[in-house]
Amino acid sequence: MRTQLVESYKPALFLSSLGSGGLAVSFYLYLMFMIPHPTRPMATFEDIFPYVMRGDFISLLVVIDLAIILFFALAHLRLLWWNIQEFSLFKKSEAFTKLKNSPEEVSLMALPLTYAMSVNVLFILGGVFVPGLWSVVEYLFPGALIAFLAIGIYALKIFGDYFSRLLAFGGCDSKSNANFSKLIAVFAFSMISVGFAAPGAMSQSLLVNATGLFFSIFFAALAITFGLVILVAGTKSMIKEGIHPETSVSLWVAIPILTVLGITATRMIHGFAHGFEHTQAKPFIGFILASLIFSLQLMFGYLGYKVMKKVGYFERFIWGEEKSASSFAIICPGVAFFVFGMFFLSLALLSPGIIAPFSLPYFLFLIPFVAVQLLTIIVFKRLYEKLLAA
Repeated sequence: MRTQLVESYKPALFLSSLGSGGLAVSFYLYLMFMIPHPTRPMATFEDIFPYVMRGDFISLLVVIDLAIILFFALAHLRLLWWNIQEFSLFKKSEAFTKLKNSPEEVSLMALPLTYAMSVNVLFILGGVFVPGLWSVVEYLFPGALIAFLAIGIYALKIFGDYFSRLLAFGGCDSKSNANFSKLIAVFAFSMISVGFAAPGAMSQSLLVNATGLFFSIFFAALAITFGLVILVAGTKSMIKEGIHPETSVSLWVAIPILTVLGITATRMIHGFAHGFEHTQAKPFIGFILASLIFSLQLMFGYLGYKVMKKVGYFERFIWGEEKSASSFAIICPGVAFFVFGMFFLSLALLSPGIIAPFSLPYFLFLIPFVAVQLLTIIVFKRLYEKLLAA
């Protein structure tokens, strides 16, 4: 991979690492939702290894899935390290100074967004491949809280510098605002929120549980507040100016944000139920939440696709030879659609008993989501090849 892009480097290239990390997480969900783990909230080595040792077709599928998780996790870490190196050089350039004083400064939010994904990927790798890790997980949760707090503070600094400058001096005209690219900040806050929600939902310590839930609510509140502001302002500008073809992919950024906030809400519900009330969450709550999130995703997905087709985005920036640093943003919606499809299946269909696990309707429902996941891998491969040729 080419190094030292310096002034031609774009912080949005961190999304390449984010996308590969998301793909690793998406393949973990097969294990999470298909392998029983009655004594733990997530499938770990102890749950998975017996299936590996069975020596049948299921074992083969599990091994293949584990190999894919490892492949994309390593790709995530490799691309993360490359981006960190390139960004350190970029920060010394004049281009960085210009970016810091332009509307594009918000693209720096791709850094904390990707770092938050890294914590999730490492947590999954540890749970899946390290025997006995869950027995000491209560000692790891405080470390996770500290890691997400550090990332959250970093994100607040970046966004605070950016948004305070806009409020003080302006500089974001209607034309440059005619997209949803600024939702990258909302995506980052959402990813930090879902990270905090994990120990908030899974820890047996009320202090850790409450701390995780508090900070999860804090960053979710920021995400929702600024998300509404950006959606309204961006829609108004797009109606007036029209969207630039290169930034049309930003119309799909709402899809991963909805997925992450949906998972956050699910974790919060379970966290409050078992941590505060010592009960189980009601199935109808999951049905309502999953249906609401899924409906909004379908709306943004359909509308975004129609716009991107009209402006020729796919032909130019995906399958064509034109390059765009922000093109890796298209991986996140594909991953997110599959991920929330798995959650929708569990929350809205399995928990209320509407369909049975591993029945014909179960697998028929999965078909479109698996197809999107596979297409996302093809697109990721295409974009990665273009990055290598940069």
